[in-house]
Amino acid sequence: MPHVLLIEDDASVRDGMELVLRRHGYGVDTAATGEQALALLAGERGARIELAVLDLMLPGMDGFEVCRRIRARSATLPVIMLTARGDDQDIVTGLEAGADDYVVKPVTAPVLEARIRAALRRAEPSGQAQGADADLAGLVIDRVGLTVTKHGVPVPLPPTELRLLLELSASPCRVFSREQLLESVWDHTFLGDSRLVDAAVGRLRAKLEDVPAKPRYVQTVRGFGYRFGPL
Repeated sequence: MPHVLLIEDDASVRDGMELVLRRHGYGVDTAATGEQALALLAGERGARIELAVLDLMLPGMDGFEVCRRIRARSATLPVIMLTARGDDQDIVTGLEAGADDYVVKPVTAPVLEARIRAALRRAEPSGQAQGADADLAGLVIDRVGLTVTKHGVPVPLPPTELRLLLELSASPCRVFSREQLLESVWDHTFLGDSRLVDAAVGRLRAKLEDVPAKPRYVQTVRGFGYRFGPL
């Protein structure tokens, strides 16, 4: 049974979402603050948590900082952020902090559960060993072991970023539109948002490229989308 950490300071919202998730078969731990959530993740119960649902507007430590600390602690734990306003800057900042996806409150139960299922699927190792290993200018992508190294140094990637890199590198020089990547990586056949793709590309470049502003591996094709190098 998948286990979710729900981080939400509003008790009524938290209780309602917990009830929905439990009815869908999830185990749930809850936290009202970022500090409580980080303490829980660091404790014995943290080992069973497979995904975090994180509200951005928290008392004390805000959701952006909580997300950064979760990502610094674990490269693999999927994080879905909740935002009450749908503010563009909040969404971009949250994605840049390391969130894998977002939903705008109030969120319906089917949408939340679908986003959680999609995020958990991205975290699964199965189905990714397609194509040959990629080796480009010191970057080695092991498609069987699902590891990435650069000049022999491991590069830990969250599931969404790893899946994005695997998708792009499976067909070098092929141009993928944002819509194609949303469907194949995020499983967003609903309410797709290109900001998810752009933010994940930005995080990938920060980790893989010598000069992120002049990428060699994940390249922009203006007006079309992205491709995996070389030029």
